[in-house]
Amino acid sequence: MGRTKKVGFAGKYGARYGKRARNMLLKIGAQKKHKCPECLKNSLKREASGVWFCDRCGIKVAGKAYKPA
Repeated sequence: MGRTKKVGFAGKYGARYGKRARNMLLKIGAQKKHKCPECLKNSLKREASGVWFCDRCGIKVAGKAYKPA
Protein backbone atom coordinates (compact mmCIF):
# COMPACT_ATOMS: atom_id res chain seq x y z
CA MET A 1 0.00 0.00 0.00
CA GLY A 2 2.80 2.42 -0.81
CA ARG A 3 4.77 1.73 2.36
CA THR A 4 8.55 1.60 2.36
CA LYS A 5 11.15 1.53 5.09
CA LYS A 6 12.33 5.06 4.31
CA VAL A 7 9.04 6.95 4.07
CA GLY A 8 6.75 4.73 6.15
CA PHE A 9 3.03 5.31 5.83
CA ALA A 10 3.57 8.69 4.09
CA GLY A 11 4.54 6.67 1.02
CA LYS A 12 0.88 6.47 0.06
CA TYR A 13 1.13 10.10 -1.10
CA GLY A 14 3.92 9.31 -3.59
CA ALA A 15 5.59 12.37 -5.09
CA ARG A 16 2.71 14.69 -4.18
CA TYR A 17 2.56 17.49 -1.60
CA GLY A 18 6.34 17.93 -1.18
CA LYS A 19 8.97 16.33 0.99
CA ARG A 20 8.59 18.68 3.94
CA ALA A 21 4.85 18.08 4.26
CA ARG A 22 5.31 14.31 4.12
CA ASN A 23 8.10 14.41 6.71
CA MET A 24 5.90 16.44 9.05
CA LEU A 25 3.14 13.90 8.52
CA LEU A 26 5.54 11.14 9.56
CA LYS A 27 6.35 12.91 12.82
CA ILE A 28 2.71 13.63 13.59
CA GLY A 29 1.12 10.42 12.46
CA ALA A 30 3.44 7.92 14.05
CA GLN A 31 1.25 5.14 15.37
CA LYS A 32 2.97 5.20 18.72
CA LYS A 33 1.10 4.44 21.91
CA HIS A 34 1.49 6.78 24.85
CA LYS A 35 1.30 6.29 28.61
CA CYS A 36 -2.22 6.32 30.06
CA PRO A 37 -2.64 8.70 33.03
CA GLU A 38 -5.04 6.27 34.72
CA CYS A 39 -3.47 2.79 34.42
CA LEU A 40 0.09 3.98 33.56
CA LYS A 41 0.46 1.48 30.68
CA ASN A 42 1.49 2.33 27.11
CA SER A 43 -1.99 1.85 25.69
CA LEU A 44 -3.19 5.39 24.93
CA LYS A 45 -4.03 5.93 21.25
CA ARG A 46 -5.18 9.02 19.36
CA GLU A 47 -8.83 8.78 18.31
CA ALA A 48 -9.25 12.28 16.90
CA SER A 49 -7.59 15.65 17.26
CA GLY A 50 -7.18 16.13 21.01
CA VAL A 51 -9.10 12.96 21.92
CA TRP A 52 -7.17 10.00 23.36
CA PHE A 53 -8.50 6.54 24.20
CA CYS A 54 -6.93 3.88 26.42
CA ASP A 55 -7.29 0.35 25.05
CA ARG A 56 -6.65 -1.21 28.44
CA CYS A 57 -8.88 0.67 30.89
CA GLY A 58 -11.26 2.24 28.37
CA ILE A 59 -11.09 5.91 29.43
CA LYS A 60 -11.17 8.84 27.04
CA VAL A 61 -8.85 11.75 27.77
CA ALA A 62 -8.72 15.23 26.29
CA GLY A 63 -5.23 16.44 25.50
CA LYS A 64 -3.18 18.18 22.87
CA ALA A 65 -3.70 17.41 19.20
CA TYR A 66 -0.63 15.24 18.61
CA LYS A 67 0.57 14.41 22.13
CA PRO A 68 -1.60 13.59 25.13
CA ALA A 69 0.35 15.95 27.41
